[in-house]
Amino acid sequence: MAGTAREISAGGVLYRRSENGPEVACIVLKGGKVLALPKGLIDPGEAPEEAAAREVAEETGMRGIPEAPLGYIKYGYRDPRRDLRIFKLVHFFLFRYEAGDPRDHDAEVEEVRWLPMEEAAEKLSYRGERETVRRALELLGEAGG
Repeated sequence: MAGTAREISAGGVLYRRSENGPEVACIVLKGGKVLALPKGLIDPGEAPEEAAAREVAEETGMRGIPEAPLGYIKYGYRDPRRDLRIFKLVHFFLFRYEAGDPRDHDAEVEEVRWLPMEEAAEKLSYRGERETVRRALELLGEAGG
């Protein structure tokens, strides 16, 4: 019988302004099948915002200036390798692009794409992440009708 475990992660909505409105850095995973926000486990002794900044830098190759917390999402999934049901909590933070190059992302990421935030709020693979981008749009005063 499968056991259970809890994981706490942090991630970021890294944005930049363009003439067409804000854009968000999205990562492509799993053979191009998944479009997601950068996120990962919080290391021991690390604050959620620090972990989010680190994960954004590792997975996108870019750094951002933290602007605001965006709340958290919760979900569960099964890890067949460890025969566990994982209950996951992911804290998200808004970061304004500061520097870096999306080609410098880490090996687990296949590609980094800048997408208009409105488009990302529709196209991200996970519902909780789409809702997180919508919250970011509201915070930036850019939410469309």
